[in-house]
Parts: sequence; C-alpha cells; structure tokens
Amino acid sequence: MPPSPLTIAKLTKPTSGTIAGWVANVRSSGALIFLQVRDGTGVIQAVVAKDAVDAKTFAAAKDATLESSVRITGEVKNEPRSPSGWEMKVVQFELVQKAAEYPIGKKEHGPDFLLDQRHLWLRSEKQSAILRLRDEVVWQLRSWLHAHDFVLTDSPILTPTAAEGTTTLFKTDYFGEPAFLAQTGQLYLEATAMALGRVYDFGPTFRAEKSKTRKHLVEFWMMDAEAAFVDHVGNLEIQEHLIADVIAETVKARLRELEILGRDVSTLAKITAPFPRLTYDEAVARLIKQGSKIKLGDDFGAPEEELISQDYDQPVFIEFFPTTIKAFYMQPHPDHPERVLCADLIAPEGFGEIIGGSQRIDDYELLKKRLREWKLKESDYAWYLDLRKYGSVPHSGFGIGLERLVRWIGGIEHIREAIPFPRLLNRLRP
Repeated sequence: MPPSPLTIAKLTKPTSGTIAGWVANVRSSGALIFLQVRDGTGVIQAVVAKDAVDAKTFAAAKDATLESSVRITGEVKNEPRSPSGWEMKVVQFELVQKAAEYPIGKKEHGPDFLLDQRHLWLRSEKQSAILRLRDEVVWQLRSWLHAHDFVLTDSPILTPTAAEGTTTLFKTDYFGEPAFLAQTGQLYLEATAMALGRVYDFGPTFRAEKSKTRKHLVEFWMMDAEAAFVDHVGNLEIQEHLIADVIAETVKARLRELEILGRDVSTLAKITAPFPRLTYDEAVARLIKQGSKIKLGDDFGAPEEELISQDYDQPVFIEFFPTTIKAFYMQPHPDHPERVLCADLIAPEGFGEIIGGSQRIDDYELLKKRLREWKLKESDYAWYLDLRKYGSVPHSGFGIGLERLVRWIGGIEHIREAIPFPRLLNRLRP
C-alpha cells in the first residue's frame, strides 16, 4: 500500500514527504517559484529553486496555473510567513493537471456570478472555512445529543400529510397518489420517541416559501429532536444547554476558521445557559414601544426578531404564542388556553430565529378537536392520533435549522453561503 500524503493541518514538526493539492497562488522571481498549495485541510508555501531540481521539474512548476492539481515532495520546515506556518522546499514537482484560465479572479465579483460559479467558489479560503465550520457544528450537535441519550433515527422525506399545513410544501406524484417533500420529520419522531424515549433526526427539508431574505432557503438541513416525559420547561432547558455547549466546543475546535471569517469570538464566549425568556405578549409590548407596527395576534418576522435581539447578548426565548398562529399539535397553556406551550429561540446580533419548539398535545380528544379546527382530515392523521391512544405521555421537541445556526456562529452575512449548493427562489443550478 502506498504511503499516505502529508496533511497540512496535521503538521506538527519538520518532516519530509508528499503533499497532494491545488495551486492557490503562484509567483516567480526568476530562479525561484513560490506557490501556495492547499490540500483541503490548509495551505502551505512551496518553494521550487532552479538550482535544487532538474530542468523538467522546474519547467513543470513554472507551467502551473491557478487551481492546477499538483503533487509536491520535499522537506517541510517552520515558516511564520506561510499561512499555515510551514514551508516546503520542493525536490519533486508533479503537475497532475494544468488548469485552464480560472474564471474567479482576485477582483470583486457580484453574488450572481459567484453563485453561477458555486462549484468553483467553494475552493476559496472563506467558503472552505464555512464548510469546515458547518461540519464541526454537525458533529458537535450529534455528539451532544448522543451523550444525552438521544437516539438518531430517520424520518421519511416523502410524506402523505403535512406537519404544519400544505401551503409551503412541494407536491409530487407518488404512483398516482399525492405526496409531499417533508418540511419536518417531527410527527414521525413523536412515534419513535414512544419507542426509544429520546430521539432526533438530521436531514434535508423543503419549504416552498417565496422568500428572498438573507435567512431563507428552499432546501435546508434540519435537526429535529423529540423527548418523552419532557414538558415545556424541560424542553427549553435541553435547547439552551445544547446550544451553549455546541458553540463553546465549536469555537474551541474551529478558531482558525472563525478567524478567516473575521468572526468576533468574544461575542460567542458570552453564550451561557440559562437564556433569558420573554412571553409573546411581553415581546409585542416591547416592540410597540420601540416603534414597531406589530399588534397582538401577529407573528414575528425578521424586523421584529432583530429588534428583540438588540437588547440581549444572549439568545432569548419568546414563549407562549397565540394558538391561531402556531401548528395544530401544540399543547395549550394551562392558564391561558388561547396561548400554546411553545418557544422560538432568537439569536443575538440580528441573526433571527434558530430554533422552534413546543410541548405537544398528548390528549386524544383535544388533538382530534385541533385537526377539525385546522380543517385537516382525521383519516390522514389516524396513525398520529394512535400515539395518544396507546400509552400517551407529555412530550416535547424542537427543530434547529442547521444553516441558520452556522450563519450565526460564523457571522455570515447571507444564509446562501452556509450550505454547499444553495437552493433559492430563483436558483436551482449548479
């Protein structure tokens, strides 16, 4: 078996070996060629000296263009001026493939051009840092949930019914029967929670919202969690400890990527549980005092979420929304039946909602009543009603939008950069 190439991110001491990667920058000063070579884990400066290699090797290095793929072999030493802190004195240079003229230059490009070139734009330092940050957030979420007895399960993407109404669902044909692309796996998680206690899923979800904000995607990744024998208060406690711990561990593991993104990590260091709580009514009163035109009964949009976040350097829970603007399955407040035991978690710094959750209705007759009030067919939800007939218990859950969480942690301006290939209202390609 051939030896594995060196990995830039794992260099800890001077060594020798081979690095396989791509040319991120190249310049020449006659007898010396300086290349910045990235291998997906980092960037190293490579120096090819004319008097240290044969003519063929020097010619190959001189022929390398931006984004050409290469294999370089030589001695690696410390070099503070190199992006990674390392420099390779090249003794062998293989030009694996000479790249054509690269379409993305050092000049400023507009967002539409960059999104058209998304398959190449991902190679830039900033975009690669975002993808590594996303990877870290995913694994920290999974690790926390695993450590707290949540079992990973899988929910279907094709469903015959909607969890929150059909107005924002993509409809498709399922062998002559209507089906929808799922916008959440929540209803199915409630079933698996009755088998396993605490469960979560993690996968793509779809919402046909005709929205063009910095916070919306048509296709995005959602982590839904559900826990039996957990009430509304316990649900919030799970969420705040999950978020605080994930942020702390992500900052620790991905400080370099956050530096590349220009993120002020001191703001993230302030995130500690417990998080402040506001009732919906308190939030509306505060918004009106700040000049908002919102009135009781209205849902919050991006402007309202940003106004609320201005008063906090922590995420804040907004609790007890009106029944009429939330989903049919939410448990009514015991003292205020026109409100439900739910909460949205609003991130600070104007990044908006990152979690929505609630205690679920556990009473069979009340759930049937809600289905009628929402004009949903009882027959479509017969299996869901069964969960209230056979060992029903108080239970709660929540959903985290991965891209929204990554956007906040990374301080990313637009959510389209928080996913490798964004699907937007006006974009299906590449």
